[in-house]
Amino acid sequence: MVSETGWSLHPDRALPSDPVVRPIAREILAATADLPIVSMHGHVDASLLARDEPFADPASLLVTPDHYLVRMLVSQGVPHDDLGVPRRDRPGVVADPREVWRTFATHWSLFRGTPTRYWLEHVLVEVFGVDERPSADSADRLYDLLSERLEKPAFRPLALFDQFGIEILATTDPATATLADHADLADRGWGDRIVPTFRPDALLHVDRRGWRADVALLEERSGVTIGGYRDLVHALEERRRAFVAAGARATDHGHLSADTTPLSETEAERIVSAALRGDVGAADAQAFSGHMLFEMARMSAEDGLVMQLHPGVLRDHDRAVLDLRGPDVGYDIPTTTEYVRALRPVLEAFGHHPGLRLVLFTVDEDTFSRELAPLAGVYPAVRLGAPWWFLDTPDGMRRFREAVTDSAGFANTTGFVDDTRAFCSIPARHDLARRIDAGFLARLVAEHRLDADEAIETAVDLAYRIPRQAYSPPSTAHAFPPPSSGPEHGAKEHK
Repeated sequence: MVSETGWSLHPDRALPSDPVVRPIAREILAATADLPIVSMHGHVDASLLARDEPFADPASLLVTPDHYLVRMLVSQGVPHDDLGVPRRDRPGVVADPREVWRTFATHWSLFRGTPTRYWLEHVLVEVFGVDERPSADSADRLYDLLSERLEKPAFRPLALFDQFGIEILATTDPATATLADHADLADRGWGDRIVPTFRPDALLHVDRRGWRADVALLEERSGVTIGGYRDLVHALEERRRAFVAAGARATDHGHLSADTTPLSETEAERIVSAALRGDVGAADAQAFSGHMLFEMARMSAEDGLVMQLHPGVLRDHDRAVLDLRGPDVGYDIPTTTEYVRALRPVLEAFGHHPGLRLVLFTVDEDTFSRELAPLAGVYPAVRLGAPWWFLDTPDGMRRFREAVTDSAGFANTTGFVDDTRAFCSIPARHDLARRIDAGFLARLVAEHRLDADEAIETAVDLAYRIPRQAYSPPSTAHAFPPPSSGPEHGAKEHK
């Protein structure tokens, strides 16, 4: 809101408007507002934290890397070039950051009603002390103010990390990462607060452009010569051990499908051999990616890393933009996703295994009450991840609670995850989630379905206790050995 004293944030933002429910929501929110942030699923670059250098400028911090922001402006005809998104055919060419900022500020009205607006308002007002809205008129003043702030030691990454109240943050790192930045941070006392997450996607999709180059890098990083399927599995297991030693709590898998159908070792070997020759087909590659999700669950049951699965997004929808700009510039689009049959193989094998913790995300909210909540409501290994990406919105989070609580309750969810590259938006995203949960719980109190003390305890659970428990450090070697993935245990011969 804008007052006589300038731009400020309303204390009741995103709380219910009902005059009976709102005071209850305020009381619940007060119990969580100052809790530490547990950020266990995000994409902040570990090197940014390890270097701990001043951010370069407002545009490269807040505009160019934020694909939520970029995609909205592109949808209204603003060229990627005007937003500083680099081109592969012009390496080293950098847009004028002030002009990028002016473009963003001039189009501020496009973000009305979006979560991007909510997050950016929080960042600008609460983090940087801005007291006027972005606009064509204010663009240069805001750019100068933010540039001045960014030069101060208090606005370097690790200082902000403490200012934000982050207790622990998990980065997302490819399986081939050296983890040198994490080692550096650990040597400086940050090892318990900044931890890696194992992301093997690039190695599990054998028809992906660059797969053989990534396999060569995996050989180098794991010390395992990869001549076939069994070697690939061994190399991935070695890298998982390195991640566990570096403090990792979880793995992260962004497959298009949730399929977990295992193959026989003969079929898996045939497909990897074809991929190493460079002539694997799309159907074989898809079958292999499902098989490897089964293998990842088997490995998690053994080493205790939480397995996060967020399928159902067709990445890089516009292939011409991918070729010109690279990934992560806003062209990832949700698809219909099926979980019940797709996850049956892995849940029959490991759904009751004491070592597996499987966190399921979706961008297909039709599956919340029909598929995901019933699965989490019966299998001990399954938990529901927070609304993610296109559902990481006030109304999306409300719909999630309304859809899943009947079948899964609260304890079968994992609290909030922010899933962001935009470091400065982390507190904004957690603040919004706490407000939405406060509103949902307040309605249950107003309807006499919960007592006030229960609602406050549940809000604290969702904001802090549950994510800490869900992502607790892995323990090693659990009770019983994994089942064979041979045909006699449900594996298929893929044709």
